[in-house]
Amino acid sequence: MAASATSSEPFPTSRDTYETALCVIPPKHLWPVIDNLRRVYDSAYKKWPPHINLVYPFVPIQDLQRASEAIISKLHKLDGADQIDIQLDTADCFPNQKRSVFYIHDQELRPGPVLTDLREVILESLGRVSDGTQLHLTVGQGKVDSPLHEHTWQKAKTVPALCWKVDKLCILVRDRAKSRIDPSLSSQMSAWGEIDLVSLTVPTVWDPNRFYQIERIGEIPDAVPEGRPLNRLPYTFSITEDKWVPQQTDQSMKEKIIAPESLTIANYNIQAECEYPPTRARYPLIIQNLLHTLAEADVLVLEEVTDDFLSHLCRDKRIRECYPFILNGPPDQADIGPLPNYENIVVLSKWSFSWDLLSLPANPKGSVIVRFDDIGKHDGEAFLPMILSAVHLTSGLSNDAVQKKDQELKCILRFLSTTYPENPWILAGDFGIPTSVYTIEKAVKRGDISEDSRDILANIERMFIDAGLVDAWSSARVRDQLSGPIDFWHGSFKYISSPEYEYNPHDTSKAAGGEQDSTFDPIVNSLAADRVERGSERRPQRYDRILVRGQDFFTIKGFNMFGRDQESLENGKLSYGSDHWGIRCSLSLPTSASVQPHESGVIPIEAVRAPPPLADTFGMTECLFKQFMFPFEDYAIGETVFNLLKKIITQDEAGHIHNLSPIIMVPVGSYGLGAWTSKEDINCLCIGSISSKTFFSLAIQRLRRATQKGIKILRPVDEQSNATLELEVGNIRMVLHYCSAYTVVGTWPAILTAPRSDPMFELSRDTLLQLKPFRDLCYIRRTVPDLAIFRIAYQFIKCWAKRRGVYGAKFGYLDDSLISILLLQVFKLLRHEGGFISAPTLVTTFFYYYADFDWREDAVLDPFFHDDLSYIRSTREPMAVLGFHGPRLNAAEAVTDSTLNAISWELRRAKTLLTLSNITWSMFIEEPEYGAEFMAAYPSYVKITVRFWGLSLAKSNHFMTWLESQYPPFLKDLRKRVAHMDVRFWPGRWVNEDMTVEEDVYQRFYLIGLDIKDSQGREVPFTELQAAWDEVQEGLTEFEAKIAKDEHFDHKASYMSAEISPWYDITKLKLDPLDWRLHTLEAEDEDLGDKEFWAAMETEDSGSSSRKSEASTSQQTKLIYKGKFRSAADVLNRLRWDQAIDSSDYIVGYEDRFSGIMERSVDSWKSETTHEEFIPEHRIMYFKRKSDSAIVWDRKERRDEIFGSGVTSLKRQA
Repeated sequence: MAASATSSEPFPTSRDTYETALCVIPPKHLWPVIDNLRRVYDSAYKKWPPHINLVYPFVPIQDLQRASEAIISKLHKLDGADQIDIQLDTADCFPNQKRSVFYIHDQELRPGPVLTDLREVILESLGRVSDGTQLHLTVGQGKVDSPLHEHTWQKAKTVPALCWKVDKLCILVRDRAKSRIDPSLSSQMSAWGEIDLVSLTVPTVWDPNRFYQIERIGEIPDAVPEGRPLNRLPYTFSITEDKWVPQQTDQSMKEKIIAPESLTIANYNIQAECEYPPTRARYPLIIQNLLHTLAEADVLVLEEVTDDFLSHLCRDKRIRECYPFILNGPPDQADIGPLPNYENIVVLSKWSFSWDLLSLPANPKGSVIVRFDDIGKHDGEAFLPMILSAVHLTSGLSNDAVQKKDQELKCILRFLSTTYPENPWILAGDFGIPTSVYTIEKAVKRGDISEDSRDILANIERMFIDAGLVDAWSSARVRDQLSGPIDFWHGSFKYISSPEYEYNPHDTSKAAGGEQDSTFDPIVNSLAADRVERGSERRPQRYDRILVRGQDFFTIKGFNMFGRDQESLENGKLSYGSDHWGIRCSLSLPTSASVQPHESGVIPIEAVRAPPPLADTFGMTECLFKQFMFPFEDYAIGETVFNLLKKIITQDEAGHIHNLSPIIMVPVGSYGLGAWTSKEDINCLCIGSISSKTFFSLAIQRLRRATQKGIKILRPVDEQSNATLELEVGNIRMVLHYCSAYTVVGTWPAILTAPRSDPMFELSRDTLLQLKPFRDLCYIRRTVPDLAIFRIAYQFIKCWAKRRGVYGAKFGYLDDSLISILLLQVFKLLRHEGGFISAPTLVTTFFYYYADFDWREDAVLDPFFHDDLSYIRSTREPMAVLGFHGPRLNAAEAVTDSTLNAISWELRRAKTLLTLSNITWSMFIEEPEYGAEFMAAYPSYVKITVRFWGLSLAKSNHFMTWLESQYPPFLKDLRKRVAHMDVRFWPGRWVNEDMTVEEDVYQRFYLIGLDIKDSQGREVPFTELQAAWDEVQEGLTEFEAKIAKDEHFDHKASYMSAEISPWYDITKLKLDPLDWRLHTLEAEDEDLGDKEFWAAMETEDSGSSSRKSEASTSQQTKLIYKGKFRSAADVLNRLRWDQAIDSSDYIVGYEDRFSGIMERSVDSWKSETTHEEFIPEHRIMYFKRKSDSAIVWDRKERRDEIFGSGVTSLKRQA
């Protein structure tokens, strides 16, 4: 309907309302560049369209018709009212104390009528007067005190000039009808009608029209059908025009492109700067990181991209050549305009794509949905293109932030599942999900987040798995496909596969999981440390991820991080490129047009969640602390002694003197794994090119010169081509191994990451056997899904095994190697597709899985390592737990039928305990009392009694250690004698309940549980039972005789017996509380092998010709005697205990570190290592008789008048 334009009735001026407005609205094709910013910065976005208010407030709705007629009447008098052009090309702001309004406007410098003239005429028709306010189009608002205030203003300044001819004025009314407006708004301005400036008529719309469709969260507005590209196209650089231009949409001109056979996806959060103007100091570092070989990719996703950085990036010719397609062009190019947010997601690609923005709740960045029409799979006749969702979720760790992350992810996954249910997906970006268990648990305890929020974080990990998404990092890690620099660290032990990446190791004292291969590391990265909120935990987090879905299309082939180089800025300060590390995933794609699902060959394990009383990781670690099994507190000690020994053994100057190649020393065993306590040995492997004999001779020579540093050589061991040297360094036991492998030394540190097929491993069987512990350790550390969680679970299972009497390799039970392999398999099968498994859940699943395992039929092996192995076990292998590198794959060779029965029973018992509703980790470990259940489990026991007198505890310990080595064959013999007899040896020493430390006669016991049944587990007839016990007794008698004949057994100072005892005769025993590790014997010269060799080496090292001459003379005149020169400990014990000798008449001469030779009476000499006056026995130089000042024992002269050993024996022989 058209209104008459002839009315001259004056319009009332006293009535106005904010329910209506008269404005100019730009054409629809200009909206995107404006709404790009308004969506983020304008609080009136969606309430109002982009507009320039001419009259606001306007008139009541019922007066709109009359007001329109009055305006038209006046417009007849304005020449050129239909010829008004607008050019919004200038940005400005209305300052305010708290909040500024940013806008763009027309400077109106052109001749002819302008918009201001139009407003004057309209106000005159309404009887109003202009207040002179600048006509403008609002872009957004910003807080004056915000660091982003200037950045927002700059965005407004870079909006391209908007030009159009004004041909209509729009009349808006406020619509409050919930059925017609966006549910998130209280009201929305809708079109009531318009004044046509050409025809000067008023077409009205009695049912107001919305300017925006209701935008539902988790949807792309105006989404296109699945078979067509998305709405937006990327920019490409035109060489002819020398600028960035939108990609051409004419698909008919597009050349046919052959799909790639591989694809690399990289992601990098480059860290936006809040300062204005931006410093740009890090820009060269960021671009250097992006162009690094470790970051080369087909598709690159960037987060926190600012207008200034994108402009800088687009100017780099190398970037343009590497990535022809970029989501947005440079904002400083006049015809492109700014990015919508201060921090933006930008995708760069070698392959063309289409894209759009998926709206997310309370996250203006949304998710960039990218569709690659040249990459995808065929499903019959249909082609399913690859879909990439680039994300940057809400950051922070609060209840609100956790809720937002959850909602945002659900929106993304719901959209992908609905719109692209069969397509291959990739999700990449900064997910902002905290992964550090320590950080999360501390946040719960402080009240920063609730337990419900913690559950939401855990559920997010399950959400990925339920959607079929595989974490590329997790998959690559368990398959040993991580590339680039790999960090092997714990305490001081760190080796980086690329030497240029040596940075400080993490503080593992707080590591409880979720920090492995972190991408945000405030411990190492100072930029990340600056971003952590004050009072928050500065723990590493794996915020950045690449997730893939479509295992019938994608095959994950590798994963690496980049951006970990520090470079100098212009001011000379070292800095990283960003507070995040970059990540990259390598994928292989099928070459055939049609894809068939492939079998992975890996059977996953179903995770058994720890019940609520056991779910807290801190509860588990507190239990380990009580048992002195939590490793991290002891690492300062271990680090000190390891570094000391390493310095002594690998000293460079000695290598130069003897023209020897370098000796490399690395830790193996529990210390190398990072799960060591001070009650355990530190095993060290030295690798060199010299022979084993030469190495140990050289090592002994160097160690003897370092005795003043607390080094004590205990004994050399030579077992089946695996020589070792046992040491004590500051009360820490250490075992030194050696391997002669020139190819390993010459290519060090290539062994850390070298594949097993590498030519460097073409070595002899013995050499490979010596290298095996370190190669296996490297593989475990490279592929364990989370080393911190693994360590906690490993220590807990080890503690359980010790307390349940199923730990001890020499007795056929579990040991460090077996526990590592068993635990690693469970962990990798749980995590090979991603997700998070806590230490309590890992331990719970471990016991559930192995309690039901068929040990005699099935083998435990790593399917990611042994992908095509067919292992055939022998009849002597009741348990097959396959390690990694050969030779000797079965790590359970020492396990026997009887020890396997004990291990299996304990695993089933553990599983039963875990089903109890009131169980705690302390109850699981500590109850019943240590060993008490074993003492009541069998009707009869073999009780082996060992007594010793007149010997030091160190001597006694030495004898019992040897005796324990005789038990495995003895137990095997017992089982042979009586079929179906259940035999269980407890791997520990027992004492009487009323034992006192001051006893002169030391007595210890060993217990072996016996139960005789038939093959069906039933009681046997009395006559058969009696015959069986006779066989057992005969075995005991033969064992006693065997021990008595051995040279290790001293009849004068010790006694051993073995007898059958009923269960009630052993109830007064308890496990030995004494720490026998504190009582060790120092090796004598005769125990150390080729004395002449290392003595000559010592002489040569001195560089003194006089010492060479003396050494030569001493060797020429050296007296040869038979037998062993008795040690200082033997002499001391005899002086103390021999009734025929008055100990008060003897003096000990010893060497003080500072005062030289000192003397002390024998009676005042302290042998207990814990005593504050304790002096090591290797410092004793002589014993002297007071009455005649005669030297009765002299270490240097090898003279012994007490026992008649050494050179004294020559007199007797004469």
